[in-house]
This record gives sequence, structure tokens and C-alpha cells, in this order.
Amino acid sequence: MLWLPFWVLSLSSHSPTDLLVRSAFVHPVPVNHRSIVHTDPLEADFIRGSTSSMAGWQPLEAKPNGWFENDALESAYVRAEVTLPVAKTMLLEAQGDSLAYINGEIRVGDPYQYGYVSLPVSLNKGKNTLYFLCSRGRLRVNLVEPPAPISMDLRDITCPDLRPSDRAPMWAAVIVRNTTDHPLRDLFIRAGTMKSKVGDVPAMSIRKVGFQFKPADGPQLKVMLVDRTRVVDSGHVDLKVRAATEPYKRTFVSNLDGSVQYYAVNPAPMDGQPKALFLSLHGASVEAIGQAQAYSGKTWGNIVCPTNRRPYGFDWEDMGRMDALEVLKLAKQELRPDPSQIYLCGHSMGGHGTWQLGALYPDQFAAIGPSAGWISFNSYAGGSAFPGQTDREKILNRAGGSSDTLSLKQNYATEGIYVIHGDADDNVPVSEARNMRKALEPFHHDVSWYEQPGAGHWWDVSPEPGADCVDWPPLFDFFSRHRLPSTSQVLNVDFSTANPGVTATDCWITIQSQRLSGVVSRVQLHAEPYLRTVTGTTQNCRRLSLSLDALQKGPDVRFELDGQKIGPTPWPSGGTVFLEFTAGRWLVASPPSPKEKNPRRNGGFKDIFRNRVVFVVGTAGTEEENRWAIQKARFDAETLWYRGNGAVDLVMDSDFTPAKFADRNVILYGNADTNRAWNTLLSHCPIQVYRHRLRIAKGVGVTDSKLDDTLAVFFIYPRSDSETASVAVIAGTGSVGNQVANRVPIFLSGAHFPDAVVFNEKSVTDGLKGVLLAGYFGPDWNWLSGDWAVSPDLR
Repeated sequence: MLWLPFWVLSLSSHSPTDLLVRSAFVHPVPVNHRSIVHTDPLEADFIRGSTSSMAGWQPLEAKPNGWFENDALESAYVRAEVTLPVAKTMLLEAQGDSLAYINGEIRVGDPYQYGYVSLPVSLNKGKNTLYFLCSRGRLRVNLVEPPAPISMDLRDITCPDLRPSDRAPMWAAVIVRNTTDHPLRDLFIRAGTMKSKVGDVPAMSIRKVGFQFKPADGPQLKVMLVDRTRVVDSGHVDLKVRAATEPYKRTFVSNLDGSVQYYAVNPAPMDGQPKALFLSLHGASVEAIGQAQAYSGKTWGNIVCPTNRRPYGFDWEDMGRMDALEVLKLAKQELRPDPSQIYLCGHSMGGHGTWQLGALYPDQFAAIGPSAGWISFNSYAGGSAFPGQTDREKILNRAGGSSDTLSLKQNYATEGIYVIHGDADDNVPVSEARNMRKALEPFHHDVSWYEQPGAGHWWDVSPEPGADCVDWPPLFDFFSRHRLPSTSQVLNVDFSTANPGVTATDCWITIQSQRLSGVVSRVQLHAEPYLRTVTGTTQNCRRLSLSLDALQKGPDVRFELDGQKIGPTPWPSGGTVFLEFTAGRWLVASPPSPKEKNPRRNGGFKDIFRNRVVFVVGTAGTEEENRWAIQKARFDAETLWYRGNGAVDLVMDSDFTPAKFADRNVILYGNADTNRAWNTLLSHCPIQVYRHRLRIAKGVGVTDSKLDDTLAVFFIYPRSDSETASVAVIAGTGSVGNQVANRVPIFLSGAHFPDAVVFNEKSVTDGLKGVLLAGYFGPDWNWLSGDWAVSPDLR
């Protein structure tokens, strides 16, 4: 374990104006990698409600500009003490912190130093204690007087560019700050001649809200925030006007959380002919529009750049991966490309995204072109794998199967691959590319390779427009020689997935469900069109569906899987056959029940972040329990905004009805005793969480934990009133368990979850010893058919 110092700041001020922290002290904190399990001795103090001693902390002074800069701040806490003559609300504008505790309340930080995080905080009369967790070497802390109780903040606006052909209403989004002690429910935004209802804005928080406007109302768009009939704030948004041939931004409303996102396009000439589509993924700290502008225009194709939801975002995994898929779908609808000419490329983090999406969705791309890309979190950027010696470690490792690029390498076989890397890259070492080439060599026969001599991470050696490390002419020549076949043209499919909820389909085969969740499933199938036969082998597949597009239609069809002959069976009316492995045999089956695990609802806790997820806060507990629920939900909503440009609905359990939020994913904050929505959504779930008790119904008996307030429980389960939506739970069995739940990183890419995990407070001091349960429900979402690793401390 590596130990580094952490800093404590002390400041007293009676000034009514902005407060800038300038003095500091130091103390050690451990370094942790990407994982749902981490250790942190100071967090253990927070969990128990204690504070650390001042002994042994060393002083440090800020620079004249207010920044603390020191290598120790790569892993450090900062403490500030602010003394005020009266209680007041201020805006916390800190930069460089991963998160903050303000008088014990957890709040989102600004680790990437964007500079637009401005959070309403309540400061008490007298001394206020502020802690900041730092991870990037610098910190600046400022407390600012709010301009008004309700206001807009235009520093983090999402908006499109205007083009001469634009006529339809467009979407934009802006931050609304609420410094009052009650949620805002009657706001709307008037933008030009259009009026848009604003979703609820939580008390003492912010929300990024979407609104519509007409292109004719720009490019200087007046935006007014209105409370019923009163204008509470207004401002102007300067929209960029782009010529028809210039790169531009296009906005859309995401199906993941209802937020407004954008993608960038570097357009091909509009001559009416179908064009190729190049999906290009940006690197860390790069904006999508900057990625689009790094290319020269292509006469034969449109370059489309999704955002990963932020410049750092999700490393093109989790919601970043889903953002890329949303954009690909939207771009196909708008640009109408030639379906045989869809290509994937990207640089750095986007190179990793290229490896990832290319492995997960091989039937979507004719060829891929990773530049300076890293393979996976196991090889770069902080490995997340556990030693794998215990059952719990094995379960947790399985949860990350879709991130393990090399385990899915056979999926690349149908894609052309052109790899670009600088041989002197000091950011992503060239060994990442060389190791991938070595992994592909035994089976892949369509790989081209280029290493730029002496080049670092970003390079441009030619006078031609565009940056050569992404806009490399031989790459696009390579693309021009590759075409994506139609489904009916494909006779051989070799496809693997670790999670059908992430990827399930390749051409005419879909892996509907697995025998063991998280373990790689594979099909190797061959179609004989005129014999109307499909033969091949499977691994870890429970249910398959086969579209018969590749076969000549006839009276019947035959299959041979794993040496077992099936059929002849009548040709299905819908053209799709379902096969199920049961009792050791493959059988023709009926379409699966939506109540079973399937590609639309397969689990893993992070599967909750789609279907316009809504956060439901428990208010039926004690004052302390209710306060935790709202603070934790607010922290998660702020984190989703910061990391994923998100905009989630946060509602109280008393305001939640299933009909109002039909077919939407739901996260419940609180347990069965504290959240009124629990019995409505989870009364039949095998896992039940109460105050001081965890109850697991196993079908033939019930296991109850001992009276315990230290458990933090995370799990996902289907909504019984929906064929697609899920319910997730973030709950504690008491005050200690609630605090343990605060810092489990549900949005961190590379931190993987199975269906359910139970922690106790030992997880922040002893790591894996504090993981008491980890596992998967069965294919039917039952406990007994599932796969579980349970600590003796929980039995």
C-alpha cells in the first residue's frame, strides 16, 4: 500500500463577500485503483461520525492565485474551517476535488477542474468544517454569494450550432440553481418564442434542464427562467452559425436519463448520394466538436463524433458506450448513410473505445481504426481485477467481463482493423497496440499496422488538413476497401459476449440468456442456405434466437448444436426460431418470457442507468434516515450531471406512483422501513432490507442477518409492472450502513457490479473482507437458481 500526505486547510473570516481558502496542513491517505471496493481511513471516521486529530499535520500555503499545488494532493484530504457571524447560504466553487463534505453533507467535486461547479451549501453561525478529497495535484476553494435564491448558470450550457437548413425546434440545456430549502416545481424556460417546462430542481442543489427554441430565434438567443409568471433570471446564449460544409453540433434528448446531449458532425458534400459514416471517438479531455474539427472533410462520408457525455466521461464504457450507440442510431436516421459503409475509429481513450465497441458490436462496423488506444482497465488506467482466489473475488471479476477486451477478441474476425500508434508515445505506451496485434495474429488475417517513428501521443507530420494521428490517409484508404455485409450474406457467425444486456446480437444470432451470468458465452455457427440447416457449437448459452435470413425459406428447418440434432421443425411464421438448453438438451422453445433475463433487462447493477432512470427518495424513516436519503440521492444526481452531463428526475417516495413513471428504471434510496415505494416495487423480491436487518428468502427458507446497522446493500431487480424496466436499491440497515453506501462508486467506469453486493464498514478499512455478499440472480430472477458468494459473517 502506498501512502501519501493529505492537507488540512484552516480559514476564519467574518467577511460577507467571497471567501478564498489560503492555508493548509498535511496528513496521509492511501491510494486506491478503480474498484467498487476501496480503503480510506479518514472515510472510516466519517462513517462513525468522528473527526481526526489535528496532531501531525504540516502547514502549506496557497499560491497568490489561491491554488494549492503539491504532489501530495494526488491523494489527499483538505480541511477548511470557516467561521461566520450568522448562518447563510453560499455557493461552493471548488476545483480539483473529487468530492466534498460540507458540515458532514457529501457533495460532488470538480476533479477535472472544469470551473463551473457551483453548489448551494448551508453554512452555520460559528465554525463550519469542510473536507475535500483530492486526486489530481491541485485544489482551489472559493465560497461565493448567490446572485439570487433561484438562478441560471450559463457556464455549462449544452447547445447546438445553427446551419442554413435548420428549421425544426432544437434542444439546449442550462444549469438552474436552487438555494432555497424546498424543491422547485413550477419553473419554465422561455427561449425566444418557445416555452419549456422545467423538471423539479431539488432543494439546495442544481439541475441541468433542457429547453427548446426555434433556429429563427438565434443566433443571440434570449433565455428567461420564469417562476409561474415572474422572471427570476435571464441571459443570452450566443449560438454559433456554421456554413453547410463546416463541422457542427447537433443536440438530442437521451433515452438514458432524459438529459440533453450533443454530437458533432464533419459533413460530406450534400449531393444526394448515400455516404459512408465514420463514427469517431474522442480522447480524454477532448470535446466532440474538437474531435470533428481534427479531420479534413471527406467527400465520400460524414464523420460523426459522440461525446462520451463529457470530455472525460466514462472511457466509452457504461453510459459512454450507450451514448455512442444512441448517436450512431440518430446519425443513421439523419444522415442516411450507405449501410454497408459504417466505420469506427478514435484516438487515445477513443482508441480504447474503438477496441471496445469493435469487440462488442462486430456486425455494426465494416472496419475499425484505433489510434493510440489502450486495451482495457486490466492493462492500462488502473487495473480493476481482483486476485480471484475467493468466491467473492471471482464473482466481482465476472462483473467486469464486458470490459475485458481480450476475452472477446474473436469478435474482431469479421472487421478490418487498421492500428495507428506513435512508437514514442509516453501517454499510452505502444506496447498496448503491439500486445493487441500479438493477440490477433493467430486468427485475424485483415490487420494493417502503422507506427509513426519518434511520434508521441498526438502527432501531425503532413501539411494536409487534419491531424495525422486521427486523419491518416492510409486509414481511410483501408476503410474504402471494406464493406459491411447484409445479414443474409453472412453464413458463419463466431460471437462472444459476457453480458447479453451489453451486447447480444451478431448478424442473425442473439444470445438471449446465459447459464452463468458474467461468464463469456460463445456461439460458432454455420448456415447452409439450401439445406435450411444451422450447425455449430455453444458455450454458456441458455437461450438463443436465430433469425433465418441467411436460409432459403421452406417448409422446415434443422439445427445441430453441440453434436445434438434438433428438428426438422416447421419454418416459423415470424422468421425467428428460439432454442433453449434445458435438462442437458437443446430444444425448440417458445419466445422467452419478458420476466426472465434477456438483452433488454439482464442485470448487473449498472444496467439501471437507462430507460430514463428516476431517483426515488425515502421519507418514511427517522429524521436522520430521511436526511441521508435526500443527501445521497442529491450527491448521485450531481455526480451524474458532472460525470455524464446528466439530468435525472429526483422525487420523494410520497410523490411516486408506478403509472406516472411507467416503464422507467427506478433507484430506491432507503430500505423497506424508510422508503414508501419499496412494497409497491419490490414486495416479491428475494432480498429485503429493513432497519437493522437483511432478509433473504431462498424459496425453502429464510436467512436473516443479525441485528446490524452496518450493512450497505446494492442490488437490481425487475419491475413487476414492466417488461423492460428495473428497480435498483441503495440502502443501509442503519446509520453506519448508510454512510458506507455513500462512497461506493456507482458511476466510475472500470468499477464493476454484479446483480447484488452487500458491504459493511470493514470494506473501507480491510477491503474485500468487508464484502459480505456478491452474486447474480438466476435466469428467472430467482435466488435459488442464482450464483452467490456469501461470507460466513452473513450466514
